[in-house]
Amino acid sequence: MESSITSDPVQQPLAKTGSEHAHAPEGTGMFGMTAFLLSESVIFLSFFVGYATLKLTTSDWLPSGVEGLEIRDPAINTVVLVSSSFVIYFAELALDRHHLWGYRILLFLTAAMGTYFLVGQGIEWHSLPFSFTTGVFGGLFYLLTGFHGLHVLTGILLQTIIFIRSFIPGNYNSGHFGVSATSLFWHFVDVIWIILFVLIYIWQ
Repeated sequence: MESSITSDPVQQPLAKTGSEHAHAPEGTGMFGMTAFLLSESVIFLSFFVGYATLKLTTSDWLPSGVEGLEIRDPAINTVVLVSSSFVIYFAELALDRHHLWGYRILLFLTAAMGTYFLVGQGIEWHSLPFSFTTGVFGGLFYLLTGFHGLHVLTGILLQTIIFIRSFIPGNYNSGHFGVSATSLFWHFVDVIWIILFVLIYIWQ
């Protein structure tokens, strides 16, 4: 019984030696990830400012025949996406506590929630009475939601990669940079969507 527990890589404590910490790339990697997200923030900020400026200065803002966007389904999608940030946070905690299967389940749930969001957005796009070329609002709506959707898809792909890597024996016994970076990226995506939801759906 004792030997089976000690041979399980999930139950073994992390090997934390001084030399390992000296050569660990997590600090440099997280700095690079933070710098990348800051650059992405500048891009999104320019979109937000451009959207607000055009909305305030453009007459007949909404396409002809459109009085406003339906908000119920996008609000549900928003709740699902924002909730997924809490799920991936608990997935990261589970991995830190060496609960590998708990981590896998929560990470899979996070990816499923992100997929639900993308599918919901696709259904909304299909049902809208305007297109990318329908006025300024139409172009900005598809540009902003599409660019954000691309980030959601990227986050799901990153989650898929680290999910698969969790099945490599001992892969997460000496640092979790990939997990931390993916989690940080996902939180960023969720915060950006909250701002977009307010701009596009609340401020109509």
